[in-house]
Amino acid sequence: MRVSMTMLVVAVLTISTAGPAVARQDRAAAPDPYPSVGAGTNFLDHAGLLGNVPEPAWYEANIPFVDLPDREIRDTYYYRWRTYREALKYTGPKDGWIVSEFLGPVGYSAPNGGIVAAAGHHVYEGRWLRDHRYLDDYVDYWLRGSGAGPKPATDFLNKNTTDWAHQYSFWAADAVAARAAVDGRSRFATDRLPELVRQWQRWSPQFDQDLGLYWQTPVWDAMEYTASSYQSPDPYHGGDGFRPTLNAYQYGDARAIAQLFKARGDAAGARPFDQAADALRASQERWLWDDAGKFYKHVMRDDNPGRTKLADREAIGFVPWYFHMPPAANSAAWAQLTDPQGFAAPYGPTTAERRSPWFMRDALNGCCRWNGPSWPFATSQTLTALANLLIDYPAQSYVDRDDYLAVLRGYALTQRKNGEPYVAEAHHPDENRWLYDGKGHSEDYNHSTFNDNVLSGLLGIRPQLGTAVSIAPLVPDSWNHFAAENVPYHGHNLTVLWDRDGSRYGKGAGLRVWLDGRLTHTQAGLAPVRLTIPARTSADVPELVDDFANVSRTGFPTARASHSYSADPPAKAIDGQDFHLDVPGTRWTSYGSPNSADWLEVDLGVPAPISDLRVVFYDDGGGVRVPATFDLQYWDGQWRDIPGQRRTPAQPVARQLNRVLVEPAVTTSRVRILPRRADGGAVGITSFSSWRSPVRGLRASIPDDLAVRAGTVETTTTLQAQQPLRGVRATLAVPPGWTAVPLSSAYAAQLGTGRSLVTRWRVTAPTGLGLGERAPIRLLATASGDSGVTSALSSAQTVFDPAAYSTIVWDDTYETDRLVSYRVDGPFGEPPPALKVADGVLTASAGTRAGAVLAAPVTGAARGTAVVVEPRSFAGSAPEDSLFLGQIAGNRDFALAWFNNAGRASGVDVTVAGVRRGDEATGGCCATLTWAPGDRLAVVVENGQLTSWQEHAGRWTLLRSAPIGSVVDPSVVAGWAPALGLRLDAGALTIDRFTVRTKA
Repeated sequence: MRVSMTMLVVAVLTISTAGPAVARQDRAAAPDPYPSVGAGTNFLDHAGLLGNVPEPAWYEANIPFVDLPDREIRDTYYYRWRTYREALKYTGPKDGWIVSEFLGPVGYSAPNGGIVAAAGHHVYEGRWLRDHRYLDDYVDYWLRGSGAGPKPATDFLNKNTTDWAHQYSFWAADAVAARAAVDGRSRFATDRLPELVRQWQRWSPQFDQDLGLYWQTPVWDAMEYTASSYQSPDPYHGGDGFRPTLNAYQYGDARAIAQLFKARGDAAGARPFDQAADALRASQERWLWDDAGKFYKHVMRDDNPGRTKLADREAIGFVPWYFHMPPAANSAAWAQLTDPQGFAAPYGPTTAERRSPWFMRDALNGCCRWNGPSWPFATSQTLTALANLLIDYPAQSYVDRDDYLAVLRGYALTQRKNGEPYVAEAHHPDENRWLYDGKGHSEDYNHSTFNDNVLSGLLGIRPQLGTAVSIAPLVPDSWNHFAAENVPYHGHNLTVLWDRDGSRYGKGAGLRVWLDGRLTHTQAGLAPVRLTIPARTSADVPELVDDFANVSRTGFPTARASHSYSADPPAKAIDGQDFHLDVPGTRWTSYGSPNSADWLEVDLGVPAPISDLRVVFYDDGGGVRVPATFDLQYWDGQWRDIPGQRRTPAQPVARQLNRVLVEPAVTTSRVRILPRRADGGAVGITSFSSWRSPVRGLRASIPDDLAVRAGTVETTTTLQAQQPLRGVRATLAVPPGWTAVPLSSAYAAQLGTGRSLVTRWRVTAPTGLGLGERAPIRLLATASGDSGVTSALSSAQTVFDPAAYSTIVWDDTYETDRLVSYRVDGPFGEPPPALKVADGVLTASAGTRAGAVLAAPVTGAARGTAVVVEPRSFAGSAPEDSLFLGQIAGNRDFALAWFNNAGRASGVDVTVAGVRRGDEATGGCCATLTWAPGDRLAVVVENGQLTSWQEHAGRWTLLRSAPIGSVVDPSVVAGWAPALGLRLDAGALTIDRFTVRTKA
């Protein structure tokens, strides 16, 4: 019997206390995994040009194919599409796709691994892909999503700004408009004008009204250790100044915002941004252009009352041409590009001129110096700027198209390692070696353009908003041929062939242009030409959501396996990335398994529909090979084979998409794959995903992090219609043992555009759930006449509630001096600080390192003990400026959570019988701690678990959870004294209150 999705989800809720549910549903035809190429030409050997890339069908569907007589440039072109594809990361339903800079995570990135420094490059490069979903999501990540969210204003993350989209300089609006000029989807860009304006305005704290210029710190231009910053007291974080970079970016963004306002017919909206751009250009000419040196230069902000320009030329001086900002009269700056004492280098250009005394200062001593090394980030900017000069400016005598080819070819040759295409962080300007190339970190480093420089520069395909394209190639006169085939442009396929005598492609001599496979233009030579392109909107590719993806590798979904090689954990198969490098890796393998066959499982934690499974098998040609076959199973209290599978291809293929459509769909919380080799050898998977089509025009939302107190929490879900919809139903899927009951209507017979169905729910946790435990909660929504399921994911967590520990066994408000009541322990082996109680405050002071733990004259309770402290102030010393909370039985037995204000971190220390225990008892290290006056800290010891908490603005947040019961009997710990520890290097730590509470 078949049931509807509505019946299915209701069933999930009805039986959620008994176990996961499985049901089936008829679905419309599943969307293709790739966008349709459509009508075009087929003149080039695509397979031969691609070579041995994983998943060639992706490239066939997405990229423009080029043929060039320069093999080094051509091979680098296809290599760089491979690196771009590797950098595509699916982060989950909230933010979708982002474009990463590093293949592995770094500690200073925005949520899910975004780094805004190269985001402009990512958009310029990715604008040539046919699948618009990648950049739709990525642009929104920085403008509307997690990338636009708040960040700490610290030295490590840029103390000058408070959101991730301003951590580094970023030419956001210019990039969005440049993308619209290729795909023709100007509506997408104009719809984001409020966010683009906000992005532009949020640089205003760094605007100097007197000079009419923006200032920036070089490191937040992504350029630490520059010729500019070396001339400040701090070569890494110093050198604040008025720079050609951010000012050019803001100029370009102002022009782009004005252009987008005009595109939607709003001349009044455009006017102030054109005026701002004009003023910014005038100020840059006045203050940053060195007429004697013929270059744009850095002007120090501090201790520089005369606004003297630095003597040094840096490659940032070419950036204004990226945005058509300089007047034609300043073209003399480009003489420095080919000057041996300027920026010329075999593997250049250099990032600082050779004349500078700071050139290559410390550059060979380790990363990261941008005072001479060849840096792809800057090289690609320089090439874009140079193309603009050569194509869009009047003729000048300093550089020509041969220079463009020379720099581009040198850039291609730079991108080599051991004779193979390769890009890392920075290259030696004069030697064939990468300077900054950390193993497992720098491989295929995605922080620049190259293919955009080929398409819009070398081949001269100049995108336009509107109904035109310009073709103005910068190829040298000696080239007899080139081709760009099926370039996605304004919803069409554009093919440009140059064949001097017609012998290369057999389509006739001269320059020829095809549109959607139809010859539309011919000419004898390579003179620039502007062609009209019929208006057509690029076809929308259906939205899809991968329910398996978990970039953070925490919570749900979670992956587990019967066996995993130590370097290839199951979590890497669902990390949102798919590439086939050896190092770094994004794969699970069963290498070294003693089993004849192994399985990989994904546990969603809560039921979801399964209809479109995709798996990519890893094959290293050695110990890990593609399986001969595989089974797919779902869980309904036992493992069962998934019915109704339709596989493409029929047999497993390595390094390509293996797709399994499940018809009808199955709803379950757990899926596993069992790949098998005939010889019983190891297998591997780089990506395992479950894609779902949402209801078109329906958006779902549920608050994040539901806080469960006393076993329940109430929450509100919202379904908003972007178009008229009928029969809209909301359901809340919860894990086994949980229940979700609607307190208001969860159904709307009709929803008009912009209208919402808002439902209130009561969610109840199972009894006995441990403090701090988290469970996923999934909102599912359906609509009549649409086979999709829209979803939003949240989580519920049992949080600390002091009221649940109703018995107060110790409460010291320091109104009286009760220090004599405490036992003073010394587990740190240090002298105790001076302790004093006065005026309702406990003060611990020291001149050098000191530490002690005050054990209260009470014991804990077997049912649970909560220790709460209200700090008034920390000492401000470093590295020790810490509080400790927990339970202690002397210097050899204790379980204490630590809160280090200097290091802004928190963790747990456990010692039993004098032996310090590791991660098996502490849960690992560490949580981030950002304490503010008024915050409280707490530790709860209960059921063999120690949890630490911070209260800010009335909300308790879990910091760490430590399974201390794995090394000491909980009944023993219950008899230990609740304790407060203080440790500092100098100054004074002050405490307002110390309370111990137990469960009745």
